[in-house]
Amino acid sequence: MTINLEIPKKFEQLVDQAHAAAAEFFRPNSRKYDQAEHTYPKELDMLAALLDGLSASGGGAGAGGVRRDGKKDEKPGNRNGSNMQLLLGTMEMCWGDVGLLLSMPRQGLGNAAIASVANDEQLERYKGKWAAMAITEPDTGSDSGAIRATAVKDGDYYVLNGEKIFVTSGERADCVVVWATLDRSLGKAAIKSFVVDRGTPGFELVRLEHKLGIRASDTAHFRLENVRVHKDNLLGSPEVNTEQGFAGVMQTFDNTRPLVAAMAIGVARASLEETRRILEDSGVVIDYDRPAQVQSAAAATFLQLEADYEAAYLLAMEAAWMADNRQPNSLQASMAKAKAGRSGSDITLRCVELTGSLGYSENSLLEKWARDSKILDIFEGTQQIQQLIVARRLLGKSSAELK
Repeated sequence: MTINLEIPKKFEQLVDQAHAAAAEFFRPNSRKYDQAEHTYPKELDMLAALLDGLSASGGGAGAGGVRRDGKKDEKPGNRNGSNMQLLLGTMEMCWGDVGLLLSMPRQGLGNAAIASVANDEQLERYKGKWAAMAITEPDTGSDSGAIRATAVKDGDYYVLNGEKIFVTSGERADCVVVWATLDRSLGKAAIKSFVVDRGTPGFELVRLEHKLGIRASDTAHFRLENVRVHKDNLLGSPEVNTEQGFAGVMQTFDNTRPLVAAMAIGVARASLEETRRILEDSGVVIDYDRPAQVQSAAAATFLQLEADYEAAYLLAMEAAWMADNRQPNSLQASMAKAKAGRSGSDITLRCVELTGSLGYSENSLLEKWARDSKILDIFEGTQQIQQLIVARRLLGKSSAELK
C-alpha cells in the first residue's frame, strides 16, 4: 500500500476554506464559548453549509460512512473520497476549536451511524437532520457490549427503556441514535441502534453536564421510559446473528475513530505552533538539521512532541484512506485513535509545561487546548479499549478470549 502524503489537489480549496473558518471564527470565539458553557453559538448556523461541504454525501461527522455493501471499484488504484476529505477538514477546524466543531449543526456522531448502516429510505428521511449518538450508560462505561437499555418488539414498534449518559449534542440535535439490546441473554449480537426523534413521548432530557473541556459542546443525560419507536427507525437488520456479533453497529466506529484522531491532531498542531512561537520569541532555537540531544532541553522536547504528532497524523491518514478504498480498517482506526488520543493529550500538556506561566494563564489558549484534548483520549473508546482492540486484531483473539 502506498499513500501520497500531499493533500489531494481536489481537496485543497476545501482545506483552505476550513482553515479560514477556523481562523476567522473558531479561534477568535474559542475563549468566549469556553466560558459561556451550555450557550449555543448561534453564529455556527452561518457556517453549517461549509461543514456540510466537508463530506461528499452531504454532511455530518462521519457522513461519508464506511459502507461495506457497495461494489469495489473495478479500476485498481488509489481513491481519495469523503473519508479523507472529512478527515482533512476536521483537522483544520479543530486547529481552531474542537468544542465549536462538535457544536456544528448536522455534524453529530449519530450522523455517522446513519450514513454507515442506514438503508436508502432512512438515508433520505434523515438527510439534513442533526443526529446525536447515545451509547454510554451509567453502569457500562467503555464496554459497549454491556448495554442494558432494552428494546422490546410490540407490533410495528419497539419499546425502549433505559438511561444514556454523555450524549454529545444531545439537547441540540433533531434526533438521537440509541443503542439498545433486543435480548440481554444473547449478548452483543442482540444490540441494535434505533433513531429516536426528539420530542418522542418518554424520551426525557435529565440534565446537561459541566465538563473539564469542550465546553462549547453540550453533553446530555437521557432517560427512556416506554419510548415507542417505529420498526422503520431501526438501523441495519432486525435479525439477531450470533455469529456476526454486533459488527453492524460497531462498524460506525471504523469511521468515527479516525475523525476523533483528526480532532486530537488538530488541537495538537495548534498547541505546537503556539509553543514554537513562544519559544522562538524567548530565544530558543529549534534546529531541524542538528540532533535533538545536542540542542537545548526545550528544543529537544519540542522535536520529540512534533515527531509524535507526525506519527499520529500518518496513522489517521492511513485509516481514512482504507475506508475510502473499501478496505477493512478496524485495526487501523483503533490504532489511529489510540495514538492520536494519547499523543494529543501528552503534547498539549507538555506545551503548557514548556511555556510556563504563559501556557498556564488565560492569555493564550494553551491551557484550554490541554483541557479540550483529554476528552479526545476518552470518548469513542478509551485508550485502554483501543489497545485491547488492537491486541485482539493482531493476535487473532476474540473478545471472549482476550478481555
